[in-house]
Order: sequence, then structure tokens, then C-alpha cells
Amino acid sequence: MKADQSGIRISRRQTLRLIAVTAAGGAFLTPEARAAEDTPFAGASLLMPGAGICSITPEVTEGPFYFDPELERQDITEGREGVPLTVRLQAVDSQCRPLVRARVDIWHCDAKGTYSGYPGQGDSRDIDTTGQKYLRGIQHADEQGIVSFKTIYPGWYRGRTTHIHFKVFPDDSSVMVGQLFFPDDLSEHLFTTVVPYKDRPQKRDMFNKDDGIARQAGPMSQAALRETPSAYEALIVIAMNTG
Repeated sequence: MKADQSGIRISRRQTLRLIAVTAAGGAFLTPEARAAEDTPFAGASLLMPGAGICSITPEVTEGPFYFDPELERQDITEGREGVPLTVRLQAVDSQCRPLVRARVDIWHCDAKGTYSGYPGQGDSRDIDTTGQKYLRGIQHADEQGIVSFKTIYPGWYRGRTTHIHFKVFPDDSSVMVGQLFFPDDLSEHLFTTVVPYKDRPQKRDMFNKDDGIARQAGPMSQAALRETPSAYEALIVIAMNTG
């Protein structure tokens, strides 16, 4: 395992050189530069460094696999194997001001494409995960509107590109539902070279450009990826209308 992890680190450095840009295809616009522009986004200087610009995040479908496990926690892995991933989301309003104490839920499939809590999972639809709660959790945002989850890089399942679901509750009466997407080049590298992703006999059948939900979500729902000594880090600013 140690040898494998060392090999992953070398390869992923090479891969990340290709994807250290926003999904719109350009270099990151720093929060300082964004705030200096003649725009209404007066709160842009409060954004996470490297997370891209502030723009209203499109809402998309919740999907069929949501339930509230009532687990406020940072580490949602519950022992699932996979490449370590830290997901940092910053919830802000339309003026890029942090949504302090907003509740943020995330949930996603494991390396082999199964969600916790449902029957009929897996490539053969014969895996029952009823009663399990892995790769799910909630947090309340800090003073910068930021939450940080420790998880694994999500796998794939038939008909969908790689993604993480999220919900943001700025208050008790409103919610925004979205999905977070990943660069296809990085996903393909991991799925074909790293266990347990590469152990599946099936090949994934959907990429970002062909996924209708990814196309609906658009470039502002693409994660900004960077490498830390122990894991990948996925960053995204979730801006929503709250008025």
C-alpha cells in the first residue's frame, strides 16, 4: 500500500499540472483581483483563496439517494477505501458574503459506485447498503461560510459522471441543491490505475460533456483541485440567492 500511495503521488502531480485551472478554462481569478474589479461583489475578498470566482451556483436535481443521517461530522469515510479527498465548500450569498452557520450536507458514492442506505446497488444491482451511513454528513459553516469534509474521491455508477451531491440550508426555510464535478482526466487516471477503483471489470460509460446534469450545472459547479501532502483538496464557492 505504501508503494502504491507513493506511485499515486507522483502520477497525480503530473495530472494536476493539467487541471489547475477553473472549469471555464482560465487561470484562477484571485479574490483580491475579483474584489478590485468594478462589480457589485463587495464581499469577494472573503472568498477561499484558489477556489475561483463568485457566481450564482446553478441548482440541479437532488437525485434518488438522499437521506438525512443526522450526523454532524467532518470525517464521513467510515472506513471506505479510496484516494483521500478533502472537500471544502464555502457558502455565500449573491453579494459574496459568507453564510455564517449555514447547514451544508454532502453525500456521494464510494469507489465502486455504491451509496449508503439503499438496496439495488452496484454493477449487478445486488448490493444492499440499507442501514449504512458512509460518505454522508452535515456541518454548519464557520464565520467565513466554510465547511470541510474528509472523505474519498468518489467513483462512478452507470449513467452518471463522477460527482458529489450537496445541499445548503442558509436558514430553516430555504435550501439550495447542487452537485460538484471533477476533471475527467483526473478521474480516468485514478479509475484505471488505483485500487479499488481499477478493480471493477466494467468501464465507466459517462463523462462530464455527456452528462446532462453536469451540462446543466455548468462550469461553476466544477471543483478546483489541488494537492496537499496527504490528499487531494476540492474547493468550491457555492453562491446562492437568499433574498
